[in-house]
Amino acid sequence: MTDAEPASVPLRIAMISYYLPSESKIGVGYQVHALANELVRRGHHVDVFSPCAPVDGALYGHVHLPLTGSLRTFRFAFVMRRQDLSSYDVLHAHGEDYWMWRRRVPMHVRTLHGSCFEEAIHIRGIGEKLRMVLLGFTEVLASVVADHTVLISPQTRRWTPWVRTVIPNGVDAARFASDGSARASQPTVLFVGTWHQRKRGAELARIFSEQVRPHVPDACLRMVTQDAPSELPDGVQALGRLSDDELAQEYRRAWAFCLPSAYEGFGIPYAEAMTAGLPVIATPNPGARFVTGDGRYGVLTDMAGLGAELTAVLRHPSLRDRLGAAARERARDFDLRLVADAYVGVYRGRTRARHGGGA
Repeated sequence: MTDAEPASVPLRIAMISYYLPSESKIGVGYQVHALANELVRRGHHVDVFSPCAPVDGALYGHVHLPLTGSLRTFRFAFVMRRQDLSSYDVLHAHGEDYWMWRRRVPMHVRTLHGSCFEEAIHIRGIGEKLRMVLLGFTEVLASVVADHTVLISPQTRRWTPWVRTVIPNGVDAARFASDGSARASQPTVLFVGTWHQRKRGAELARIFSEQVRPHVPDACLRMVTQDAPSELPDGVQALGRLSDDELAQEYRRAWAFCLPSAYEGFGIPYAEAMTAGLPVIATPNPGARFVTGDGRYGVLTDMAGLGAELTAVLRHPSLRDRLGAAARERARDFDLRLVADAYVGVYRGRTRARHGGGA
C-alpha cells in the first residue's frame, strides 16, 4: 500500500478484538463491530479474530479462537501470535497484539481504547488493579510494536505521549439520530453502563431518588444495565441488556443522558446520546471531557452537583433545547463514516494526525 495505490482498491483487513457484542458489554467490542461493518459496506474484506462468538447480522468474517480458564486476555495475545496473517494488507488490533513484533502484514495499526493504567487508579480490588497495571504495560509495548498507533481522545495521551494520531470512536448516525418526535411525555433520564464499579450506576440511582425526584416527582431514570439489584429506588427502572435498535429507541424517548463514570477513555454512550440530540450530563473523566469539548457541548459536574444539574435540565425546556442543539453539533465529529475515512487513510499510509477535535 502506497500513496500511488488507487484509493478504490479494496483492502484485506484482519482485526483483533478480545471483545464482541455477542458475549460482552464492553464498548470496544461494539466499536469493532460497527467499524468492521462500515468497512465491508465500502467494499473492503474484514475478518475479526476473537474468542467471542459471531455477532448476529455481522457483514464481516469471523475467526473464532475460543478460550477457557483464567488469564484469557493475556493468553489470547499468544494465540494471536501464532496466526497466519500473510494474506492480509492490514492488521488492525484493538488489543492483544503486543507479542506480534515480527512484521506479518504491510501495515500494523493499533488503537488504544483509553488507558489501563488510568483505569487501575479507579477500579476496586487489589487483584483487578494489578491486572490493569499489567495490561497497561502491554498497551505501551503494543504502541512500539505497531507501525501506527491511534488514540481515541487526546486526553488518553498521558501514558503514551509519543502517540500523536487521534481518531475518536464512531457512531452510526443513521441508527441513533433523532428528530425529537419520539420523546417520552414523562421527564426521562437515560443511563447506559454498570451498576457497580467505575460507571457508578448505583450512586446515580441514589442521587436521582434523593435529589431529583423531590423537585421533579414524575421523573424517571431508565438504566440500561445488567447488574442492578432486584429492588430499586422510586422512579428507577433497570432495562437489562438491549439490542442496538432497542437502545436507539431508548435514546429517542429520553430527555437527557447521564453517565457519571469515574473513568472513560472515550465513552461511546456519550456520543450516541449526542447523535440523538440529548443533553449530556457527566462527570469530568477524560472521555467525557473530550466528547463534550470540556463542557462546551454538555454539562460536566462532580458527583456533589449531579442532582442539581439533572433537575435543572429536566425542569427547563430552554436549557434542554440549547444543550440538545450543542450535542447535535458536536456529534458530527463522531459520525462513523468520518471515522472510517480516517482509518482508511491510516491503512493506506496517508495519516490523519488529528480528527474530531484531537490535539
